[in-house]
Amino acid sequence: FALPLIQQLDDGVLHLFYNLADTIIVGRFVGVEALAAVGSVGGLNYLVLGFVNGIACGFSIPISWTFGAKDYKEMRRYTANTVWLSIAFATVLTIVTVAMTRLVLVWTNTPADIIDLADIYIRTIFAGIPFTLLYNVTSALMRALGDSKSALYFLMISSVLNIGGDLFFVEVLNWGSNGCALSTVISEALCCVLCVLYIRWKVPILQLGRRWLVFDGSLLRKTVSYGWASAMQQATVQLGKIAVQAIVNTMGVSTMAAFTAASRIDDFAYTPQQNIGHAMTTLMAQNRGAGKHDRVKQGFLCGMRIEGVYGVLIAVVCFGGAPFIMKLFVTDPEVIHLGVRFLRTVSLFYLMPAFTNGIQGFFRGVGDLKVTLVSSTINMLFRAAAAAVFVLMWKLEIEALQIGRAHV
Repeated sequence: FALPLIQQLDDGVLHLFYNLADTIIVGRFVGVEALAAVGSVGGLNYLVLGFVNGIACGFSIPISWTFGAKDYKEMRRYTANTVWLSIAFATVLTIVTVAMTRLVLVWTNTPADIIDLADIYIRTIFAGIPFTLLYNVTSALMRALGDSKSALYFLMISSVLNIGGDLFFVEVLNWGSNGCALSTVISEALCCVLCVLYIRWKVPILQLGRRWLVFDGSLLRKTVSYGWASAMQQATVQLGKIAVQAIVNTMGVSTMAAFTAASRIDDFAYTPQQNIGHAMTTLMAQNRGAGKHDRVKQGFLCGMRIEGVYGVLIAVVCFGGAPFIMKLFVTDPEVIHLGVRFLRTVSLFYLMPAFTNGIQGFFRGVGDLKVTLVSSTINMLFRAAAAAVFVLMWKLEIEALQIGRAHV
């Protein structure tokens, strides 16, 4: 159940593959400045994507509960509310993010020679938020019903389209990094449409008919509370990354480029840990709804074992393969050297977030989202403060950005 989630969620491996393709193509075919520009908005991008994914994950919790309890009438009421609330969130989030990007780039010390490139790239990405959120919601609905595979197939198609679009817009039309952003939006729109059509034709339990049009105010508070708490928990992690990115932006273009490339690999390494936690959330919620408390405990212990094994394996891969990995992105020796140092340092910390994500998955599944929000907030504050002290005050180099990577 976890494997398709690792690949398909909005912060899953295939969605990260969108950004990885953008990074490699921009680094190889456009240049170091464009790569630094794309990297300078990485934290902001993942902040919004994490918030979107958190909304979808939170909205799906009561749907999983009611499905596990076989209360299909209540499940359909939650489902219709989820769709309406998602439309509202998507509208507000798109307007706010598109309007605020330039100001945020100034706040995060984005260098003047790349700020225009960064601004147009991230504005284009944020214009596609409605497609991103709708995809996450539809895939969360299927996941809540126990189907973690269907949305994955559509995402595979759009991933291939994204790579082709990147090459076309960059190499043929010479649109630079903005062409990569446009390709990403088009690909996500296709994925979104395919998911909606699949639910319409192949998921009988979600054939709500006129009930799609009914908004149930009595469920508003509970639905929003789970969606908002989950979204904020995801967003706090990314706020820490934005704070770190602001510090990186003071360290020069070469360090920014190295941090961009290495962070893409770090995201690939970290994301499966997070998505195993999401799988645990669904499993906990379904069995809690069904009253099978023994399976809640068994699922938690099994998930923690998986998290631990994965944490050790990915640490070994990233530490040993760091030089080869960095050469996939850039050819500049200085950038490669800096990226290897960063990647090897961060790989030493992978076991801690593995266990943290498993524990947070359990608490989300049983409905206690306050614990996950508090722990993520403490982690974010400590990470940003440590990076500021080590780099800005003690003048340490790129390795110091991850010394404060504690997971509470």
